[in-house]
Amino acid sequence: MDDTPNEDEGTLPPNLQFLRQLVTVLTATMIIGVLVIIALIVIRFWGDKPFTLPDQIVLPAGASISAFTKGDGWYAVVTGDQQILIFDAKSGELLQSTQVVLGD
Repeated sequence: MDDTPNEDEGTLPPNLQFLRQLVTVLTATMIIGVLVIIALIVIRFWGDKPFTLPDQIVLPAGASISAFTKGDGWYAVVTGDQQILIFDAKSGELLQSTQVVLGD
């Protein structure tokens, strides 16, 4: 047996060098992608921000906001006592009020 190192043992064939570089680039891309997704999740869900209503909408006394949505020309607010209040987007006038009845 010959213990002297062969000069060709340390180099890879060109196709394996390309494959090795490709795997390295793909690994780095996946790591960066996971870090970006984690950062976006943290930014998106950082702290609970309260609902903000447009200035022209005035809720009835004692009503608390449970949900808010905006449509074409109207806003809807769901209150804590399960009422849906629909307001005009331009004037802020209450157009309709509906009580939500949940079946048992």
